[in-house]
This record gives sequence, structure tokens and C-alpha cells, in this order.
Amino acid sequence: MDINNPAKRLLRSNEEWAKEVQFLEPNFFKESAKGQTPHTLWIGCSDSRVPESVITAARPGDIFVQRNIANQFHVDDVNALAVLKYAVEDLKVDNIVVVGHTECGGAKACLAAASVAGFNPTRPIATIPNQPVESALNVWLAPLTRLAAFFKLTTANPKALNTLIDENVKAQVDALARTATVLNVWGDARRDFWIHGWVYDLSTGRLRDLNVSKGPPHGGRAPNHVGGDGGVHRQYLYQVFGALRG
Repeated sequence: MDINNPAKRLLRSNEEWAKEVQFLEPNFFKESAKGQTPHTLWIGCSDSRVPESVITAARPGDIFVQRNIANQFHVDDVNALAVLKYAVEDLKVDNIVVVGHTECGGAKACLAAASVAGFNPTRPIATIPNQPVESALNVWLAPLTRLAAFFKLTTANPKALNTLIDENVKAQVDALARTATVLNVWGDARRDFWIHGWVYDLSTGRLRDLNVSKGPPHGGRAPNHVGGDGGVHRQYLYQVFGALRG
């Protein structure tokens, strides 16, 4: 392999990082190998500019991660449901954070598709027009394209993209809050469990709290901000997915 190959550089960087950690904390890897106790499940975008551990200065073992295009939580996605169940019930995380970001390519594509004249959200959607409707990418993005249409967002409005990014995070928070896994943990008075919605600004490196946090009905330490109209997002979720699972 070429020494300048990006994959080769990653291997070299890992070697340097491991040596530095070993020097600074000789027992770190030994302790890390014993198990993980993350405090947070991070549901974020796959975008390479939003690495959760880097932008939060977190340590290995702090954050359990589920990332995908446009930070979606699809209630019919068995992968996401498995991650959620394991994080909440086995790892016993205290928080879920759904994290969107500015200039999201997935959100841009969905906004553009919903802006096409004659767009009909009840028909099969080809968000990426040069790919078949049944392609994995189009199937994945269809709910977000429907969300743009639901809020009547189009590219004619310069604020529409940021609005869609925010509303997308809110919709995923709402979907998570209605899963059986989350409802069950909220029924346990011993657990102080919260869901939060944030947006990362690529131009500043800062996370913005959307103040849509949802917590247990028995109270807890965090403020129970439920921003926006939960009923609006619930209506959207049932239109897109039908009965919620989880």
C-alpha cells in the first residue's frame, strides 16, 4: 500500500495515538477492555464533519453511537431499534441526543425533491432523481422528503433548509419518545432518562440546544422542555410510518 494512501495514514495515526494514550494513562486500555459504561446514546449524521467524540471532547467509552444519513430514527429500522434497546436496557445510558447539523447534504436533497412542481408525497419518492425509487438511498430519504412537504418547505425560502434541519431533529426526538423501549424506561422511577435535540453549526463548531428535551413523567434533574408542537410531529410520523414500534 502506498505510504501516502489515506488508509495507511489512518493506521499510522492510530499507532501514534495509542502510544500517546499509553504514555499519559498507562492503565487506560487495560481498563477500557473490561467493558463500557457510556452515559449517552448519540444519534447523528454520518457526515464526516460531525465526529461526536471530537466535537464534544469525549473520551472512548463515553458515547454509544448510531449514525446514518441525515440523523434519522426510522421506527421500522431494526438496526436503530436494536441500538436503542441495547443502549437503554443493557448499557443503561442516561441520555439520548439526536444531533443534526447545518448544510446537511441529505436535508438539501430532500428539500430540493419536495420543491419540484407537482411533488406528491403520497406517491413513491425518488429524492435522488437519477436513482430508482426502490434504491436504498431513496427509500432511506423518503421520510425526510415527506417531512419537507409536510411543512410546505421549498428552496424558494432561504430559511427553509435550516428549518427542515431543525424540524427533522424534533421529529426524531418525538419518534424516540414514543417507542416501547423509551416508554418502558420512563416507567421506572429509578431511572432519570432524557432525550435531547441538538444541531451542530459547521461554521462555528458549536452545538445548539433546540430545547425539545423529553424526560420521565416522574420528574428528574434536567429541565423538561418540550418545544414546538408534539402533535404536529406525531401526525407526520403516523402519516409516514403508521403505528410506531420499538
